[in-house]
Amino acid sequence: MIGMQLSDLLQGLTYERIKGTLERTVSHIAYDSREVQAGSLFVAITGFTVDGHRYIPDAIRRGAEVILIEQPVAIADDVTVLQVQDTRYALARLAANFYNQPTDMLNLIGVTGTNGKTSITYFVKSIFEQAHRSVGVIGTIGTLIGGQLRKNKNPTTPEALELQQIFHEMADAGIMNCVMEVSSHALSLDRVACSRFRTAIFTNLTPDHLELHRSMDEYYAAKARLFKMAEDYNIVNIDDPYGRRLCEEAANFPANFPARLITYGIEQPADVYATEIELTADYTTYTAHTPADSFPVKVQLPGLIYVYNSLAAIACAYANGIDPGDIQQGIEAVQGIQGRMEVVYQTDDYKVVVDFAHTEDSLEKAITTLKPFTKGRLIVVFGVYAAPGELGLSKRRGMGKVAARLADLSVVTTDNPKEQDPKAIIADVAAAIEEEGGRYTAIVDRREAIRHAVEICRPGDVILIAGKGHERTQVIGKEEIPFHEAEIVREAFQELGKE
Repeated sequence: MIGMQLSDLLQGLTYERIKGTLERTVSHIAYDSREVQAGSLFVAITGFTVDGHRYIPDAIRRGAEVILIEQPVAIADDVTVLQVQDTRYALARLAANFYNQPTDMLNLIGVTGTNGKTSITYFVKSIFEQAHRSVGVIGTIGTLIGGQLRKNKNPTTPEALELQQIFHEMADAGIMNCVMEVSSHALSLDRVACSRFRTAIFTNLTPDHLELHRSMDEYYAAKARLFKMAEDYNIVNIDDPYGRRLCEEAANFPANFPARLITYGIEQPADVYATEIELTADYTTYTAHTPADSFPVKVQLPGLIYVYNSLAAIACAYANGIDPGDIQQGIEAVQGIQGRMEVVYQTDDYKVVVDFAHTEDSLEKAITTLKPFTKGRLIVVFGVYAAPGELGLSKRRGMGKVAARLADLSVVTTDNPKEQDPKAIIADVAAAIEEEGGRYTAIVDRREAIRHAVEICRPGDVILIAGKGHERTQVIGKEEIPFHEAEIVREAFQELGKE
């Protein structure tokens, strides 16, 4: 892209011109001063730990000609300075304008909720591909365009600037549909503002990210924002209490929020639902019902959670007019998803499963999925990444109590402790396990914890390694180190002679 006239770039944005001319051509937008190029517009964002306003001099030295601020700043240089109320929202508006409103050319489907987002996006992707509809994916595992997977800067939803660039790349490549995970952070911080969603999907809500939202009501309110953005369909898990709350609120949305509500579930009456559910150790079958058809479904992943997640994808496919045959084959074609009940080692005697379960609810679902088909003991290796202090204590205690109640033995370790004290986190988890009378071993080093689980496992035992799933690194302090759990498991079995 050659550039855009500043006056065109500012369309739809309320601002005050503090100094300088609007007769400039903007060649690049940046919110990190290190990425500024000649002719850039630099957006000064106030973050949680870093204030972009402090880096304005550096941005100007690197060639920024337009500066967007939300706080008064004295700037003597010959640049254009514009002030807005919220630079995060402004970044989203500028990015959408810079990339020529790319979501106007996409059937954009957003998936939000605490758990299940990744698997739903991959079920939807597979169904759309079976129906010969081009589709891109944005989410926790990364961005998928034309079969090429790349890592995102943010864990789930990219920042607004990168996000609009991705949408532009998809549209430019002729991709007609995009299904993306939408995190509560992305909604609260306006990363998805100015994106045109056709469909919104809600999975569930359980305690998580309370370091940002402070309460479940705030967390819910952040998620609920997506459903006022959808133009065509709101697809909601009616079995979840917060899903029912969302349905009640959606019924009272003003007339200018016209999206049709479609519910899915198992327990409550729903538009899309499952009957005749059969669970096995390796897959699940059921009969799916939509307002138009009923048909058998086979999900190549075990557990009731994947009935719910595949139902969400089926509801989305139904809303998009996809044939039941393509839905059936699309669901069945998903052989596995990285870090989602992924069997990383299996022999006649041993089985090791890696799962992204990192909340109380997801850990409980993972354990209860495996337990009925475990001949010996179920050994759970897990750590907890949560906010420090009281904000994260409920999550640490909750996961500890689940493990104590449902696992035969827990190996409590670290997750991504970052700059928190891993021993303090483990102590909170261990205290909760002890209160419930559970059995556990505490090992700070996650690699050693996995090796210990392999060492003590006996024929018939199943090991569940929970928390990191698809991740291939571990963050300790400020250092990100390579960490591939499947490789660690295989090496441990080989070294211990238990193959």
